Amino acid sequence: MRMWALEKGVTHYTHWFQPLTDGTAEKHDAFVEHDGAGGMIEEFSGKLLAQQEPDASSFPNGGLRNTFEARGYSAWDPSSPAFIVDDTLCIPTVFIAYTGEALDYKTSLIRSIEALSKAAKKVCNYFNEDVNKVITYLGWKQEYFLIDEDLYAARPDLSLTERTLLGHESAKNQQLDDHYFGAIPVRVQEFMKDLEIECYKLGIPVKTRHNEVAPNQFELAPIYEECNLANDHNQLLMSVMKRVASRHYFRVLLHEKPFSGVNGSGKHCNWSMGTDTGINLFSPGKDREDNLRFITFVVNALMAVYKYNALLKASIASATNQHRLGANEAPPAIISSFLGTQISEILDKFENSSIEDAIAVDDKKRLQLGFGQIPEILLDNTDRNRTSPFAFTGNRFEFRALGLSANCGTAMLALHSAAAYQLNQFITDVEKLRSEGKSKEVAIFEVLKAYIKESKPIRFDGNGYGDEWKEEALRRGLDCESSVPLQYDAYLKPEVIKMFDETGVLSPKELEARNEVKWEMYIKKVQIEARALGDLSLNHIIPVVLKYQSVLLDNITKLKETFPEEEFNELAAEPRRLVKKIAGHINAVSRMVDEMIEARKKANKITDMRSKAVAYHDHVAPYLDEIRDHIDHLELMVDNQMWPLPKYRELLFIR
Repeated sequence: MRMWALEKGVTHYTHWFQPLTDGTAEKHDAFVEHDGAGGMIEEFSGKLLAQQEPDASSFPNGGLRNTFEARGYSAWDPSSPAFIVDDTLCIPTVFIAYTGEALDYKTSLIRSIEALSKAAKKVCNYFNEDVNKVITYLGWKQEYFLIDEDLYAARPDLSLTERTLLGHESAKNQQLDDHYFGAIPVRVQEFMKDLEIECYKLGIPVKTRHNEVAPNQFELAPIYEECNLANDHNQLLMSVMKRVASRHYFRVLLHEKPFSGVNGSGKHCNWSMGTDTGINLFSPGKDREDNLRFITFVVNALMAVYKYNALLKASIASATNQHRLGANEAPPAIISSFLGTQISEILDKFENSSIEDAIAVDDKKRLQLGFGQIPEILLDNTDRNRTSPFAFTGNRFEFRALGLSANCGTAMLALHSAAAYQLNQFITDVEKLRSEGKSKEVAIFEVLKAYIKESKPIRFDGNGYGDEWKEEALRRGLDCESSVPLQYDAYLKPEVIKMFDETGVLSPKELEARNEVKWEMYIKKVQIEARALGDLSLNHIIPVVLKYQSVLLDNITKLKETFPEEEFNELAAEPRRLVKKIAGHINAVSRMVDEMIEARKKANKITDMRSKAVAYHDHVAPYLDEIRDHIDHLELMVDNQMWPLPKYRELLFIR
């Protein structure tokens, strides 16, 4: 590996890992070592390849490490290829504490992949004893916004939070649907070409690029890969995008909702499982036994999503993603699964069939399904439901609710763990019936029939945006919690702790630590936005508005000096009304900023991280929208030349 790197002009190496920040981390060391005789040699041992000791205390750890306990270990993940960025050899690694707990996403993701593979293999062996391994696949789609670098620099809110904390909608935005799949702007296409070349150098198999719905919004998607590698490539891509964008005088925005009133951006995770014999477990087969295997895995996936719908929602919840979910084409913050008409009909027939009608074994001992073979056209006849967070799309499930800048591992490890635990439960239930003397076929049928009935509440093919769905979801017993800090409670439910512990993915101690990190990150994100908006309000907006108000007052004074009283009263009516409206908004903004600061100070005194996060959600975050509303009204009143920030009509259209 050292010789390969040196041939590419590499001088340094780093262990590249994924701490609990939704980003990546790296510490570069030179290949150079002193030889003790005044000279230097290039050296890279197997020990240095396999393990390093980066500081673990300064990364989010949820109390697993004290500041004075700095030791942590990064260990090589040989299942993910090393790569070169500039002059540095990057070695993908896990990152664990000195005491063995995971301090990253990769460790638990790999554990979840192994747990799911082990459970799925056992289920596959009911239908095909030749299966020795099950592989999980991930095909992510990365949306993003581009903005001119100069305009980005002129917006402190974008620079500090990656979203516009204020700004009135542009008269024209996405309402004409003329950007979606439209011709890619020349400057953007040059950026995309450059980005694709850099991706190919790094082995990221990008394939698709196009305009998304909102102005300045675009999407990139690769070919499917094994889940761990795909996740590494997505993390790497987000870093590469930012570096390449700067070469084209752009900034990439990876916030879920950088602009109000237009589509937000998310990350779609297309998830499937395949065997070492070449079978996609979510694809119907060419014979009836294969189709029973297909139904088995689809139904167990539904059961996992049903039982752990609150956990899956918590896995994608964040201070930034809450702005996107449920708005402008994004899925709602209630987990449900869309199957399409034909799959739903098949499951309903299965549920309502008798054993005699549904199962028979022919002369060759092959399992038969009495209600007919699933046609191969099924792969293409499942429509898409953009309001479904977890939709079946032909031969895979699409988990559409993940946050844009999030590590895919957050959602995937929760989904894998839930699916693995559910498949193990399926095996237990089947074997229990077999121990009672029932055949394997009858046992599988009875268990699946019960599962289809039990998991029905998670199936929803309608409009997820409707208020009636929220009421219906509540009646069905689905998790409808809207507060992000409270959504994280799902991780610490007894059944969830048991599930993670028994699958070996996360220990109770690791789960508690991760929730502390999630609450802490929520607090800090809202805190930064509140500070930024307070600064913009008091130091940018109000001084300019007061100057404009003075201009109006000066105009009123001059009108009074120029015209008789009766004529003056008529001419000055509008300036007076405008001055009064402006004064009302100024007073409201000033008062609310003071109240927000006090609410923040009060929340900061709370020592319990969960309670503090709840206080920030309930008492600080609401001011962000309320203050913005007043400032956005002021934007339409104040002289355009005086307004201190670039407006949406400038930000949203690349020329």
